[in-house]
Amino acid sequence: MAPKVLVVLTSHDHHNANGNPTGWFLPEFAHPWDVLHSKAELVIASPKGGKAPLDPSSVEMFKSDPVSSKFLNEQEPIWTNTVKLSDVASKVSEFDAIFYVGGHGPMYDLYSDATSLSLIQSFAAAKKPVAAVCHGPAVFVKATTPAGEPLLAGAEVTGFSNTEEDQVQLSSIMPFMLEDELNRVSGGKYVKATEPWAEKVVVSNVKGLGGVIITGQNPASATGVGKAILEALGL
Repeated sequence: MAPKVLVVLTSHDHHNANGNPTGWFLPEFAHPWDVLHSKAELVIASPKGGKAPLDPSSVEMFKSDPVSSKFLNEQEPIWTNTVKLSDVASKVSEFDAIFYVGGHGPMYDLYSDATSLSLIQSFAAAKKPVAAVCHGPAVFVKATTPAGEPLLAGAEVTGFSNTEEDQVQLSSIMPFMLEDELNRVSGGKYVKATEPWAEKVVVSNVKGLGGVIITGQNPASATGVGKAILEALGL
């Protein structure tokens, strides 16, 4: 039987500071989906359920990326009919891993979503892989172990860097800088690629629990995160 992966998208569709549209980022779902969908059953969820907002800037930015274009044109029902996150909160035993798609949206809702944090804790406690890419690792900042320790304590981790945020000219409106928060909660273990926008995927053990945390820095890391999830599932 194929493993089952819970894929979580944001429900937040705008930047709070200026109202400009945001959401989840196209290649950060398209590329992992391309890697995973033929080998795992994927269930797509979001905090509000229903249509999860796709960041329109990511459609424009990656219009020449064939994987993203194909996904956009052929798979729309999977993000317009998402399951409500609370409806899977009691079904962790049915899944083998959880993966958070990036985009700026998770910085606003999934960062502090109680259902999401409970799911992360449950997956990690069950030694099931927890994964996120780009801004997705924001979901781990407030996550804890059952003992109340930060999930990322002592774990090497990556995510969208301050330099990259500066280069997309959004640092001034962010609720927090992801690199800074990941570095703080991990105890100085944040790492990044030698160059902005280069691929960086990190697989770390959850301290005291034995499961793995998989993080990717940016859109270029999305395929690698998908592959790391497969590897963690023994595929």
